[in-house]
Amino acid sequence: MEVTFPYGKDDVTLRVPDGALVYDSRFPQPAADAAETVLNALREPIAAAPLREALAARRPGPVVVVVSDVTRPIPYARFLAGLLAEIEAAGVARDEVTLLVATGMHRSSTPAEREAMYGDAAQEFRVIDHDAADGAAFVELPGRSWSGSRVRLNRLYVAAGFRLVTGLVEPHFMAGFSGGRKAVCPGLCSLETIRSFHGADFLGNPLARNASLSGNPCHEEALSIARMAPPDFSLNVVLNRRREVVRAFAGDLEKAHDAACRFVRKCACPTVSAEADVVVTSSGGHPLDGTFYQCVKGLVSCLPAVRRGGAVISFGACDEGVGSPEYAELMATYAGRWRDFLADIREPGAFTKDQWELQLHARALEKVGEDNLHFVSDGLTREVLARLSLHGHGAAAGSVGSEVQELLDRAVASGSKVAVIPEGPYCAPLAPGT
Repeated sequence: MEVTFPYGKDDVTLRVPDGALVYDSRFPQPAADAAETVLNALREPIAAAPLREALAARRPGPVVVVVSDVTRPIPYARFLAGLLAEIEAAGVARDEVTLLVATGMHRSSTPAEREAMYGDAAQEFRVIDHDAADGAAFVELPGRSWSGSRVRLNRLYVAAGFRLVTGLVEPHFMAGFSGGRKAVCPGLCSLETIRSFHGADFLGNPLARNASLSGNPCHEEALSIARMAPPDFSLNVVLNRRREVVRAFAGDLEKAHDAACRFVRKCACPTVSAEADVVVTSSGGHPLDGTFYQCVKGLVSCLPAVRRGGAVISFGACDEGVGSPEYAELMATYAGRWRDFLADIREPGAFTKDQWELQLHARALEKVGEDNLHFVSDGLTREVLARLSLHGHGAAAGSVGSEVQELLDRAVASGSKVAVIPEGPYCAPLAPGT
């Protein structure tokens, strides 16, 4: 049979054995277009007053609408205008509204990316990218987080007269599910605050994984920080494989997010029927597979579906390269020495930006080994791939499909049992009982 996988802004179609296990999400069809779906959620929220009524009781100060950055495929251009119109209808002037991009530790957006992602709102409203490295952009909150850490959050967000957070709920390989509280932490945190959220101890916890919330330290920390400067209203959307909004959950931060997580778990977290010898997975396509840093999500999310000592075949466009300079340097420093890395990050005071991605990457290395962790890309050179602690395959432009097909055919010829995850990390198979 033929199975289609997203790759960059295109697709790759592979010939897969008829007996292969295929893990796909199972979302319902959208009941309405994105604008109507979101508007209905804003007017009939969960455990909260409708948005217009909530805005009537706002504090003095601007309305800050927190939006996700360009690494998330949220089709804001299809519904953001309606959300902003609802805010204006509550008597809020446009110059009182700021769109604050929750970049976390990611880079800032370009003008072209803002226009493509947010539509006309990028020109009609003030848009500001959060910058985790800008010390003047933060205010320290009273109290401590769940882990006992001091918390510094974006000053504009904290001082707002009304805080509205938006996001996408999908399986998340360390926080259980994305969305909800993650718009605040790590979305609007300082680097120092993120140290705990992405620290070695947190990510070493087996509950820091897909679809896990109870007892997950990443979730507990993020939620505790969001509660310290709570949003007044939240909106989370859920997307199908075609990036259509199938559901919107609005209202109370925690209750609306919980409802969204339950829905996504049912639709996008199938139970593994049997561990395969080889798993073939995408990295989610554009925009997620723009850097190898983000592609690690696919390498890790597929692990419940593969046996220990088996093989993973993954691929991603990486048209923006490896990731941040700090991450690229970290990967080069510990190329082939991931066990040394795991030991070094346990040393007192040890911390490097983006180290968490290599720590999660190590989960795949521990299960299948470096030689069996295959990654194919036409966006990275063979020299760069050789520094990524895996079995890299540099493909010529346009030949990724044939390169992956060759690896898959070899596995099939050897008698290996195959599983495929076309959507990559957007579909997260879970071990039975988890």
